Amino acid sequence: MSISPSTRIMNWYSTLTPDSLSDIEQFYADDARFKDPFNEVHGTRAIKAIFEHMFATTGAPRFVFIDVIEQGSQSFLTWTFHFQLSGKSYQVAGSSHLRYDAEGKIVDHRDYWDPAEELWQKLPLIGGFIRFLRRQFLVKQSN
Repeated sequence: MSISPSTRIMNWYSTLTPDSLSDIEQFYADDARFKDPFNEVHGTRAIKAIFEHMFATTGAPRFVFIDVIEQGSQSFLTWTFHFQLSGKSYQVAGSSHLRYDAEGKIVDHRDYWDPAEELWQKLPLIGGFIRFLRRQFLVKQSN
């Protein structure tokens, strides 16, 4: 019995280190696309650069996977990203939609998460302003 592409990628991301980034070609097609709230890139070199930047700018980054839905040549994963900034721990909840080629390599990787809720409002300098804005746009429910 072979291991599914989504299980392979979850195993890799769960143990991702700066050294294991060199294995990216085992998981992503050469011309793969990657998009998240901050980046939109093509190719394994550009995708690898995003994760090199993650390791350079955050402390102890790691992904914990919660659920996976697989259908044909695609999967949808939910996860929590744990990391540290300036000695303080943070968590970001998100999800990934992955599409695979015939070899089981990722050709399209789209991450979904809300940077305002999951990151900005937790930061000391801009968090108060983001929370204020969120309250201004909150729809008040009547009983």
